[in-house]
Amino acid sequence: MTETVRPGLKAQAAAAVRTFFISGFGTALEFYDFIVYGFAAAIVFPSVFFPGFDHTVGTLVAFAAFGSGFIARPLGGIVFGHFGDRIGRKSMLVLTLVIMGSSTFLIGCLPSYGTVGIAAPVMVVGLRLIQGFAAGGEWGGASLYGIENAPEGRRGLWGSFTSAGIGIGSLFGTGVFALITLLPQDDLKTWAWRIPFWLGGLLVLVGVIARSRMPQEERRTEHAPRVPILDSVKRHPRQMLLAIGVAFGYNTLAYIGSIFTVTYAEERGYAYSESMLLQVAGSVAFTVAVPVMARLSDRVGRKPVVILGTLAYGAFFFAYFPMVNGHIVVLATLAYVLVNVLMAAPQGCIPAFLGEQFHAGARYSSISATYQTGAAVGGGTAATAATALLLAFHGDPIGVGLYSGAAALVLALCAWGLRETYKVPTAELGVDMQKEGEAKVVLDSVAV
Repeated sequence: MTETVRPGLKAQAAAAVRTFFISGFGTALEFYDFIVYGFAAAIVFPSVFFPGFDHTVGTLVAFAAFGSGFIARPLGGIVFGHFGDRIGRKSMLVLTLVIMGSSTFLIGCLPSYGTVGIAAPVMVVGLRLIQGFAAGGEWGGASLYGIENAPEGRRGLWGSFTSAGIGIGSLFGTGVFALITLLPQDDLKTWAWRIPFWLGGLLVLVGVIARSRMPQEERRTEHAPRVPILDSVKRHPRQMLLAIGVAFGYNTLAYIGSIFTVTYAEERGYAYSESMLLQVAGSVAFTVAVPVMARLSDRVGRKPVVILGTLAYGAFFFAYFPMVNGHIVVLATLAYVLVNVLMAAPQGCIPAFLGEQFHAGARYSSISATYQTGAAVGGGTAATAATALLLAFHGDPIGVGLYSGAAALVLALCAWGLRETYKVPTAELGVDMQKEGEAKVVLDSVAV
């Protein structure tokens, strides 16, 4: 028996590694692109692209430019999701990565405000819009590749490969910025900030090669509606709205926890290098915790892990700020570790939890459109809103804590309203929903 089990386990392990590299590594590169922009917006861009403001207001404007990329994400989710459902995942996953990498590289090539004036921030916003469009199709396709190739009972774990990729991308991006902040400030603000963007553009080539070697899928037109997203909106409006709410709540919390916290640490007197090292500790904790939380959801269900983890996350922010305020490095590091462990609870489960809500024919469109709409409304405004609240409350973080708590409540309530699907076989996911939707369409037509 031992001889027959081992090859199966080895094959499954090899498949998991291959799937992680395709879905997780690609998302790591995508999130690296976003994290380095977030750090640059907090540390460098106020003086490079938005001079004339004091640092905090300049940071607010830079974060607004950061948020502009989220505007295009729902459109990207709809466009790439449509073709992902109609012709397959592979070509869309390659294309999104190429666009993301090109935009990242070009941001590193932009001239400063002092060189070309207002054209510089306009070009930043333009490239951020292109990045956001590509990112809109990246996450959904990468998540579904893991979920749809997972063994039964492990969709949570395999779906979390994208979430782990977020942690790895954040860790790598944070690590790169931590290194360049060790350089003199003049070098950092003149040329060194460009290095992470150039590096991200070049690393995308590795992900493109990996995805180009994915097996070619058969055409999916016979399984997909003519316009998948419209089909889902018509048949399942409740699930679509609840999924948007989950994405809104999570992305609000995630971008406060990963981007705004950099600014907050600096406002409290931490050096750039110190705040970066805190982020490294948090990213390591997140990357380790994500698969643990996802595997737990395979055993006890998605809802308990998502809801309890989210409520604990929202509540912890009221302890997080005092822990950082003391400027005791050990205590601050613990705060960053804990906030990232709690962040991993919803994030580790969300790819499988949302993907399992929809049938295969419209799954890419549905998960991409809902998640990216929530990300645009929540994540796109989180860092800006949190910075504005910090200003409005004269440096008191209580406003940010209340804002985080409200987002956590939205996430928890919307997750409660979705179906628990962790025990449903992969082939049957969304089948009941599809039949219910078809029955509803028939009844509506009869009534008319």
